[in-house]
Amino acid sequence: MENVRRIYWPAINLIGPGSVNEIGVEVEKLELKNLLVVTDKVLRSLDVVSKVTDVLEKYYIDYVVFDDVKPNPTTQNVEDGLAAFQDNNCDGILSIGGGSPQDAAKAIGILYTNGGDITEYEGIGKSANKSVPIIAVNTTAGTASEVTINYVITDEVRKIKMVMVDPNCLATVAVNDPELMLQKPAGLTAATGLDALTHAIEAYITKGAFRLSDTLALEAIKLIGESLETAVKDGKNLGARTKMAWASYIAGLSFSNCGLGIVHSMAHQLGSEYDLPHGVANAILLPFVEEFNAVVCPAKFKNIALALGKDVADLSDEEASVEAINAIKEMSVALNIPKLKDTSFNPEDIDKLAEQAMADVCTGGNPREVTVEEIKAIYRSAYNDIPVNEELLITT
Repeated sequence: MENVRRIYWPAINLIGPGSVNEIGVEVEKLELKNLLVVTDKVLRSLDVVSKVTDVLEKYYIDYVVFDDVKPNPTTQNVEDGLAAFQDNNCDGILSIGGGSPQDAAKAIGILYTNGGDITEYEGIGKSANKSVPIIAVNTTAGTASEVTINYVITDEVRKIKMVMVDPNCLATVAVNDPELMLQKPAGLTAATGLDALTHAIEAYITKGAFRLSDTLALEAIKLIGESLETAVKDGKNLGARTKMAWASYIAGLSFSNCGLGIVHSMAHQLGSEYDLPHGVANAILLPFVEEFNAVVCPAKFKNIALALGKDVADLSDEEASVEAINAIKEMSVALNIPKLKDTSFNPEDIDKLAEQAMADVCTGGNPREVTVEEIKAIYRSAYNDIPVNEELLITT
């Protein structure tokens, strides 16, 4: 008999072209009067924020904009956002953006209702009280933070990314309007799209996977295989953008309820140490980590290969798993994802990064048991762009 599953996702989910226009209705239902709009300066300069706040103005809803969120939101961002919320007597939050504004909004909401310092909430289920109501408007098809019970904040003192897994942070309303994603540049579309693929693959193979999470994850992988390259090459293709919005959304529903793995554990360290964007970090590491993992669940990797359009029906599970890894690599090349050696990564930091990754909350969900030495080997294989198994043989 299966264990009891407690499944979380937002109470209200608006998705599809034009869905942002329904925000005012939901804010009125929640009886919110004064919102803190949490976003970043880039989105504000691109007039993405105004497309949302125009809706608030039509409904005569007051708001104040806090746009100081960094690409990897920090403890200082959270403290400043909380001060803005309190100083302006806000009663709810409207987050606009990708993962960074969404994560910052969750942290602000949790701190307001629970008090203390955000560093106290690192880990699983550390808060006692539900966040203030959050209307989470997603603008990138990647992180899915608008629908998850996770958020990540960089501790500037310790130079680590703190991962919080907490149902109390869950947004009340999640909005995925692909029309807000049409202006995104190709590089960002590629990185966030491969972030969504990472979510889907890690959710599908994680130790915590179950029937519903598998169904959602595989569909997300299929949608990404069908639409990501088109969305990158033709950013105004609303059909491709809509498919990617759905893919990111359902991948988020999947991993939020079953967990992730060491792609995220290792990527978190690249973000905190070098300020590397999360989607880029995941995209770089994904094929190397999954080459390491495929040996323990080759049948699932055969399904991944099929979902990505590979003709592997007549191959063994082990042979098909190689094709799945090849499909990921081919996608990374086609989308111009950089190599780890082309970033600010310093191989002298590997020992420290591996220790921190081992302690990351996502590590426990990895399908293959991993040691610190193996994480070091995966970092080295990614840096030297050689197969993980070769690096493991060299180091052993």
